[in-house]
Amino acid sequence: MLDRFKNFWQGVVLAPIVSLFLRLGISPDLVTLVGTLGVVTGALVFFPQGMLLTGVLFITAFVFSDLLDGAMARASGRVSVFGNFWDSTLDRFGDAAIFGGLVLYFAGPGDSDLYLYLSLYCLVTGSVTSYARAKAESLGLDAKGGIAERADRLVAILVMTGLGAIFDLPVLMHVALWALAFASTYTVGFRVLKVYRQAKALDTV
Repeated sequence: MLDRFKNFWQGVVLAPIVSLFLRLGISPDLVTLVGTLGVVTGALVFFPQGMLLTGVLFITAFVFSDLLDGAMARASGRVSVFGNFWDSTLDRFGDAAIFGGLVLYFAGPGDSDLYLYLSLYCLVTGSVTSYARAKAESLGLDAKGGIAERADRLVAILVMTGLGAIFDLPVLMHVALWALAFASTYTVGFRVLKVYRQAKALDTV
């Protein structure tokens, strides 16, 4: 979802921040690192204490670094292979921290074994979803597609967790977790099947 509004955010909202950071000599890779540290801190400090809304707001403030670093790299002409690798690698830490924080929440103040396991499942399948695409591309194959892209997963869980905390409706977060578990499972299966068909065609050549 963030990807779909990327042009708007980068062109209208974040452009002045990009210009300011570049004038200050801030590196895009540093922005990526700070953004990841912020997401990890918000998820692993606030969620386990039951401070869901505070955690969501804290994380959201740093999630936009995912848009900032790329825009900064392009504007400064510093797009690099390492920057791409760095960004993707740190994304995995951020994603794992968010669902890991929910695992700790349900192990503590959330007090639910069911949703603890469901959060853990979403953590694992989210990682596999990203890995399947990366591995396929390393083999020269295409594994894009499905219904659970990274940005969509983050927006869904953060928005529903935040709204659930505001209106005291934890069911919103529960629904989001079930939806993400289904979407991630489907996406992993979709990508495996897509790669299987491509690999099968190559093997018969």
